[in-house]
Amino acid sequence: MRDGTAVRLEPHEIALLGEGPRAAVTVAVVELHLRGLVGANLPGTIRARVADAVEGVEAVEPTSPLAAAVHGCLRAPAPPKALVKDPDIRLAVAVMRIPLAEAGLLRHPLLGATRAARRHVRELRHEHPLPARRQGLTDHARLLLVALHGEAALRLLVPRFALRAGLVRRAEVGRPDLPTHAPRGTGGVGGGVYYCGGGGGGGSGGD
Repeated sequence: MRDGTAVRLEPHEIALLGEGPRAAVTVAVVELHLRGLVGANLPGTIRARVADAVEGVEAVEPTSPLAAAVHGCLRAPAPPKALVKDPDIRLAVAVMRIPLAEAGLLRHPLLGATRAARRHVRELRHEHPLPARRQGLTDHARLLLVALHGEAALRLLVPRFALRAGLVRRAEVGRPDLPTHAPRGTGGVGGGVYYCGGGGGGGSGGD
């Protein structure tokens, strides 16, 4: 158990081990989007959807404490960069780290991923390559792919939402020398950095 091999990891935990807190928060955002709980707001921001927009959703409560913290933060529009700096989300990430550290997947005192954890993430990435198309995937499979493949998975699986919400960078037109996306990593881009709570209009986007 101490090398983490017997631990069943959720996608946001895999993202934390592979790319850090910002990647874990991105997975939580995508989970909320897939369940109809958040949408893109103003360009480059995300906001929780109003109550009448989620009627008919079977379960409106987020499935993890991290997703719950992100959902609470998004009652007001926020860019992806701001989320990882929010105190409630930082606390949720800290709580996430505890069982991972106890399982030997995070090392003390800096809580970086252990060698066993990095090896496990590499193995999962090899076992779950990006598919040619997004059709036919369960939500859990989509979240796992986002956790493992970052921006490339976002562009394939939730392209419109990811672009409008600022989770991926816009492709540079007419600049073939510049990459259109990072090969790995799940960080968002977004506008200025601020804590959740800023005002803004409604609106949502999806795929």
